[in-house]
Amino acid sequence: MENNSRRLSRAGLRRQEERVKHAFRDQVAEVASLLEVLLAILVLVGLIFCVVPLIQWMPGLMVDGNEVDVRTFLERALDVVIGIEFIKMLAKHSPGSSLEVLLYAIARHMIVGHDSALENLLSVAAIALIFIVRKFFFVPSFGATMPGGKPAPDLEPNQEETCTADD
Repeated sequence: MENNSRRLSRAGLRRQEERVKHAFRDQVAEVASLLEVLLAILVLVGLIFCVVPLIQWMPGLMVDGNEVDVRTFLERALDVVIGIEFIKMLAKHSPGSSLEVLLYAIARHMIVGHDSALENLLSVAAIALIFIVRKFFFVPSFGATMPGGKPAPDLEPNQEETCTADD
């Protein structure tokens, strides 16, 4: 009888330990999610500050393209676009948004960089590879569930979408 109660207490301790571990993991994941949101907000504020000079350069581009270096304008504009895609990647947590960030980063490198023909060819091949991955190897269910088994937030249908689909 005493041996049986030891087994029960050990099993109970293991269950309690697993519950504590699970609760701790959930809290760590929530803190990490909050840090991601904070980072996304900081990047967004920085992007807003980067847009101001772009708006100020617009009249100079319309009047005299030489007054404002067009290449610098394009670099800054594409940096903002990449930043916006980065914020989307942080918010969505989907493989598709990661591929989009890579696509824009490579396209920026090609557009504003003055590279050799070989480097341009490699950039075009990398973009083609991204499109091939999206078309043939991209599995929408990859990352569809969170570690706890809950559906990923970017794959859950919105209430508005389900209401309009039912109508």
